[in-house]
Amino acid sequence: MKKNMERKPGSFRTPAPVANPTAPKFAMTGAGLAFGLTTALFIPHGAHAESGETRLGTVKVTGKAIDPNPNAEPGVPYKAKLSGDERHLRPLAETPQTITVLTQTQLQDSGRSDLRDILRAQPGITLGTGENGNAFGDRYIIRGQEARSDVFVDGLRDPGMTLRESFVVDQIEITKGPSATFAGRGATGGAINSITKQATTDTDFTKFSAGIGTDSYQRFTVDANRALNDEMALRVNLLSASQDVPDRGPANRKRDGAALSFNYTPTDKFWLTADYYHLDAKDKPDLGTYFANGAPVKNIPVYLQGQDFLESRTDTYTLRLNYQARPNLRISNLTRYGQSNNGYVTTGARGSTFGAADPNAGKSTITLSSHQGWQDVDYFANQTNVYLDQDIAGLKHQFIFSLEYADHKVLNGNYSVANSGQNCITGNGASNNAWCVINGSGATVGNIRNLMNRRISKGAWDIDWKVKTLSLAAMDTVDLNDKWTLFGGLRYDRFDYDNTVVSGGTATDYKLKDGLWNGHLGVTYKFLPYANVYATYSTASDFNGGESDVGANCGYGGVCVPSGGTAADRLAMFARSKPELSENLEVGTKWNLFDGKLLATAAAFQVTKKDVMENTTSNNYATTGSINTGKYRVEGYELSLVGQLTDKLSTQAGLTIMSSQFLESQVSANVGKRLANFPKRSATALLNYQATPAIGFGGGVTYTGEKYSGSPESVAGNFKVPGYTVYDLFATYRINAQWRARLNVNNVTNQKYYLATYTAGFFTYLGDARNVRLTLNYDF
Repeated sequence: MKKNMERKPGSFRTPAPVANPTAPKFAMTGAGLAFGLTTALFIPHGAHAESGETRLGTVKVTGKAIDPNPNAEPGVPYKAKLSGDERHLRPLAETPQTITVLTQTQLQDSGRSDLRDILRAQPGITLGTGENGNAFGDRYIIRGQEARSDVFVDGLRDPGMTLRESFVVDQIEITKGPSATFAGRGATGGAINSITKQATTDTDFTKFSAGIGTDSYQRFTVDANRALNDEMALRVNLLSASQDVPDRGPANRKRDGAALSFNYTPTDKFWLTADYYHLDAKDKPDLGTYFANGAPVKNIPVYLQGQDFLESRTDTYTLRLNYQARPNLRISNLTRYGQSNNGYVTTGARGSTFGAADPNAGKSTITLSSHQGWQDVDYFANQTNVYLDQDIAGLKHQFIFSLEYADHKVLNGNYSVANSGQNCITGNGASNNAWCVINGSGATVGNIRNLMNRRISKGAWDIDWKVKTLSLAAMDTVDLNDKWTLFGGLRYDRFDYDNTVVSGGTATDYKLKDGLWNGHLGVTYKFLPYANVYATYSTASDFNGGESDVGANCGYGGVCVPSGGTAADRLAMFARSKPELSENLEVGTKWNLFDGKLLATAAAFQVTKKDVMENTTSNNYATTGSINTGKYRVEGYELSLVGQLTDKLSTQAGLTIMSSQFLESQVSANVGKRLANFPKRSATALLNYQATPAIGFGGGVTYTGEKYSGSPESVAGNFKVPGYTVYDLFATYRINAQWRARLNVNNVTNQKYYLATYTAGFFTYLGDARNVRLTLNYDF
């Protein structure tokens, strides 16, 4: 059968090794019986004719089945060889930038499936919280910088505050440092790119997985690929999963998803892939605990209300076209249309004191609060890439020219939430004015999860955010000789921004048309056949109001204007604002050891962000004439090791050590302070020891140092989130050729730990308590 050419690198980058097209085809992954049957089917008929007496001996399968991920390092389950973004022309070991790749096998062994849980365990990445000023959903902070809008799928932006799953993911790529040349506007701290499973004509397989565990855990997935003929293939992925939040039930999470991929390769010069992706994510959210007396409260009851919800729905359609016009010229086109919806009504908790008019006056209690909002996203993008190899002055240049258009629309609104049943008095109230979940005796009240008696209806929108972007990019990779390689890229994003914000019944329309220039320059010196050193410089920028879910909330990436003055003054200041600019300097080394089975990397980096928008009550804009008054710097080191240490021992490990400092601010007291939500040290390690062909076991450790509250990219607040270390264990057992079992025990020591906290110390997210999961996998 023809090789699937959807991700065919051609002459444009070193391709991943693939199966010999004349070799036996695996009908069932890892199945000895299937190997024997398909071997018989594919043996040339002439071999039988030449010797009718020939008998086949017993065949023992000792190799690995074909990995359907074309970017994988063959035979190395934790290591990817190539980026799934074809614009990275060279193998990851030769790319002058820090890019962490998490493979499907590594994700499975870790026991994590939500993108949020996967990323928060990676060094250099922390989570942000939702609150009234911005939406609840997946929020990431990379090297101290907000990255919630810098999430991509197969190289195209995946906008919206949604909940994301990994059931259709081959590998997750985390690019550290400003990456606007590839990612466009934003991406000032880095970008996250999920590479999805694509149909292939290389091999047929069906993989069924069923998991059960503590806290009512259930997870069922199907991954099936069929070559319909030599030219067409279809791949189907299905998901149904649910669980209670460990030790916090009835808080729960539910995921249902489906993905279809169709590949058509009529000729060696033209091929296409059409995809559809759907995910329904429904949570009964637990917002965790809160701060009291300078520390998170440990033993807080489960207080979510019966009507609470956090729900996301995503539907995405993608079409990829590829045409090999000449041996040195290929054209690709990606078109995507998607819609997503995110809505939530959640309950927060905070410490309080019974008021003077309450029978329990002066005693401590916990009161509840409401937080709600919705977001509807409509997104269209088209990206055309031209890959051209050209000899100039005796040097072979690998050019990429890109044209991209995106039309991104977001409506944000509120729910009408009517609460009743107040059961206590706080403050100076004269009658019941609050919901207290702790009574005067210090015990939890009855009917705690229906205390607020909520009635919910969807309200009107208050933010209508729209941006159209036309982007041009040019990149060149050239080998100066057999040791030196130079990479350069330049990108221009021309945007048309229109954001209508309704506040207090008054609508203000913020409009802006401008362009953003960003670049990337890298050089690699290959001093050994398997080792190199590199240096790189890159930039990224974003405009005022670049985040779509926060209206005129400056502290979270929304429109930043002075809070005082007239509406005309605020619009004038908005028009004068400059883009924030992030610049990255990085030097590093990469060692591709043991015949490419182990990649060791080390890097030192410095990220400086200037023209940071600030809006505080003490700002004197009449003097500065601008809101671009902030500047900060992040410096650090990053080490990683991924692949096979021995034939039996695999690892994926990383360590990040960073420091941050505000260099300039309108508030002089802020200068010299560190960033919020910024741990100085974080590390992760996952080890798998394959003791026998049937038995493997291993474990993981995740460490995150202390960090402080505050909105992203602002100075650290007063609430210290303690550092933590969490240990996980797993074991695998191959029952036979078709059946495999995996046992995961996550948070073995049942460590109480906290992921992030809101500026004021509320919404202090809890990490999952100990949980146990057993998964059976059947391949046929």
